[in-house]
Amino acid sequence: MTDAVEQHPIRVVVADDQALVRIGFRLILESEGIEVAAEAEDGEQAVAAVRRTRPDVVLMDIRMPGLDGLEATRRILAGRLQLSEATVKTHVARILGKLGLRDRAQVVVAAYETGLVSAGAP
Repeated sequence: MTDAVEQHPIRVVVADDQALVRIGFRLILESEGIEVAAEAEDGEQAVAAVRRTRPDVVLMDIRMPGLDGLEATRRILAGRLQLSEATVKTHVARILGKLGLRDRAQVVVAAYETGLVSAGAP
C-alpha cells in the first residue's frame, strides 16, 4: 500500500439495499485499508450520508427501494456542482479565442453581423 493511502485513506460510502452486500463490500474495502465512512440502505440515506461524511468515493447500487441509485447520484452531483468566477472567466476567454474575438464588444458586433440578434429584438 502507498504512503499516501496510509496517511489519508480513501473514504467510501457504500449504498445497497441488501445488508449482506454492504457487509461484504465493507470487509473487502477495509482489508485493503480503505475506510468505509458510512453505509446506506436506500438512495435517501445515501444522499444524507454523502452530505454528512463527504467521502472520496460512493459505491452505489442502481436498484434500491424508494429513491434509486441513479436519482441519488444525480442529487449528490447536483449538490456539489458549482462554478467559481475564475472558471467562468476561463470558459468565456476560451470561447472568445475560438471565435477569434478579443472582448465582449466584439461579441456584440459579431452577433449583429451574423444575424444572431437584430436591432430592437428583446
